[in-house]
Amino acid sequence: MPDIFWSDARARMMLDPTVTNLNTGSFGPLAREVFEYVTELRRRLAAEPMDFLVRQLPPLLWQARERLARFLGGDPRRLVFTANVTASINLVTSSLHPAAPGEILLTDHEYGAMHWCWERMAQRLGLSVRTFPLPLLAARPEEIVDAAKAAMSARTRILFFSHVLSPTGLVLPARELCAEARRRGILTVIDGAHAPAMLPVALNEIGADFYGGNCHKWLLAPTGSGFLYLGAQAQDLLQPLQVSWGWQFDRRPMDDRDEFGSTPRLRFLEFEGTRDLCPWLAIPAAIDFQDALGWQRIRGRIAELVDYVRRRLEGLSGLRRITPTAAGRHGALTAFRLPAGVQPPILRRRLWEDFRIEAPIVERPEGPLLRVSTHFYNTEEEIDRLASALSAIL
Repeated sequence: MPDIFWSDARARMMLDPTVTNLNTGSFGPLAREVFEYVTELRRRLAAEPMDFLVRQLPPLLWQARERLARFLGGDPRRLVFTANVTASINLVTSSLHPAAPGEILLTDHEYGAMHWCWERMAQRLGLSVRTFPLPLLAARPEEIVDAAKAAMSARTRILFFSHVLSPTGLVLPARELCAEARRRGILTVIDGAHAPAMLPVALNEIGADFYGGNCHKWLLAPTGSGFLYLGAQAQDLLQPLQVSWGWQFDRRPMDDRDEFGSTPRLRFLEFEGTRDLCPWLAIPAAIDFQDALGWQRIRGRIAELVDYVRRRLEGLSGLRRITPTAAGRHGALTAFRLPAGVQPPILRRRLWEDFRIEAPIVERPEGPLLRVSTHFYNTEEEIDRLASALSAIL
């Protein structure tokens, strides 16, 4: 693909020219056209709130729901909009009441805030939280599944794992893990924070009981756009975090489209009173933006950048790559073990203050990691800039 294609695509992004942004894994920037669309929606909301919320919003909300569900390989009638994956997982942990005594089983690489959600649930219900170690760098899918199977027991009520591990970028075999849990009567909850748009996601094929995801990362949608997907066998288990007008539904069946841009079931879980729903409504614009660039071309460009990150950084100043290279086991996140003696707060501060580079330093029990995110808008020159900065600091 000619460089001019990606230069033009990058020019359509709202990027601070003084910053090297290698951190889509935390937050994705917006395309100018997506920003302009969500801003226009907010202008209409500000100008005439009643007309916008009562008349304009319902069809736009259903269109957004259908577009996102189709993109993710799911059913719009089972897709609950949320602010982010944290809200999605809190909705699940606040609702479920598995039998005690028992345990919630997590991998040992889960995001800290998610771990706390399960800790609170366990304290409330008299359960325990247990983690099991994942085989990482050389892990084949069957090794990961075998590790999970060995960790499951008669006490296991819920299996929680990330589709893409936040610290290392390892992609877990979600469908196979869900199938093994289902055979044992264990509910599955997936943190899909990094998967939408980084990977092709097929929600109905994965078969999780609950799958939460973010749209503000790799999909490059506005902040405040996330979702929770409901498995067909578990959708009756949830209660809303906040009771509002969706609580009293007087229509059946529960999953027929209603006049509010949802269904009685979805409105029951989604509606929290008056709030700004414009980020949800702008999700189709974000999908359309990358769709026009071409998903195959985008993933090809990401693969080129990931390969360049590996070649440029592995071994540099003692860095050791820990993200697998095998097809299907990685996406657009590449993590490196930092050499002994590195102080994460100092490295974070110097990368930002001295070089204006956004690249997170992830603190893990076995030692800190440098995590590099590469989306289509990144360049080899930015990766070179990171390499030069690391050489100077380390």
